[in-house]
Amino acid sequence: MALLSTGKVGFLVAAVGAAHLAAPDAFEEVTKVAFPENTKDWVMRNGATEAGIGVAMMLKKTRKLGVLGLLGYTGWLGYNVANAGKSAG
Repeated sequence: MALLSTGKVGFLVAAVGAAHLAAPDAFEEVTKVAFPENTKDWVMRNGATEAGIGVAMMLKKTRKLGVLGLLGYTGWLGYNVANAGKSAG
């Protein structure tokens, strides 16, 4: 049995998403890097997205879709981090 199965990673992703919703102030600084405008809104949106992706990864019926969602979401976050400074200048 794998140390970190897809379902377990999904649980971790969902837990981080829930943490965004429960304690949004803890995520503001890191979120500001990718989303310098409307940061508080983005903390909540990202939390909801991560919770949904994580739950999808935990359920066998939606596991593949959840993994694809995580890959796309990670790429989108990376894109926003890479381009956040460009729009300011």
